[in-house]
Amino acid sequence: MTAKKTTTKKKPAKKPVKRTFKQKLLRFVLKFILWFNGICIFWVLLYKFVPVPYTPLMAIRAIEQKNVGKEMTCSHHWVAIEYISPNLQKAVIASEDGHFLEHNGFDFTAMQKAFEGNQKGKKIKGGSTISQQTAKNVFLWPGRSYVRKGFEAYFTVLIELLWSKERIMEVYLNSIEMGDGVYGAEAASRHWYHKEARNLSRYEAAGIAAILPNPLRYKPVNSTPYINRRKKTISRYIGYVKLEY
Repeated sequence: MTAKKTTTKKKPAKKPVKRTFKQKLLRFVLKFILWFNGICIFWVLLYKFVPVPYTPLMAIRAIEQKNVGKEMTCSHHWVAIEYISPNLQKAVIASEDGHFLEHNGFDFTAMQKAFEGNQKGKKIKGGSTISQQTAKNVFLWPGRSYVRKGFEAYFTVLIELLWSKERIMEVYLNSIEMGDGVYGAEAASRHWYHKEARNLSRYEAAGIAAILPNPLRYKPVNSTPYINRRKKTISRYIGYVKLEY
């Protein structure tokens, strides 16, 4: 007897699924969101351990200096928070964000007061916390657009989740603008007082904190009457701030 040959029927090849434009767009958006979040989280995690070498604001200021014919300068010396005087840490809390150690990145009471004041036509106030300012200084560009504020809120949430309060303060004090071409506590201390940041007195720290709203206009030494009043007020409040990171 001869064995019967069995023939296997080949399954017809599956036709590639054709996606509609709407499906393709949705797929692209989802991939973009995943990649965007992944890159941002990696970036924030990196700066949790690595000193911030340069910020967008430093680049913008350098371009502005060049455009007006000035020499491009950028004085920036990163130091660990152990080498920054507690007086300066307390001074910026007293002047910029009294609830820094208590909130989760946003001080909604301060934001509401700022909004109400601005609506009445008073001098514009931002109501931004130290966390928000850190997010803006390190990851974004200056400005008041809703898009920029949205990104600021996003990065504020990330650093509050992934960094400690001490790390936020460390990055803030090493990155913020403290004069024309002067960035960070160490560079500011040397520039304004010719000493290291860890040796700042209470009144000297208050002087640096007093100019932060507009460091290109004000100076902590040979100050205007307005800044002198701010220095005295901040210096007085430093004694009430407790550093409990």
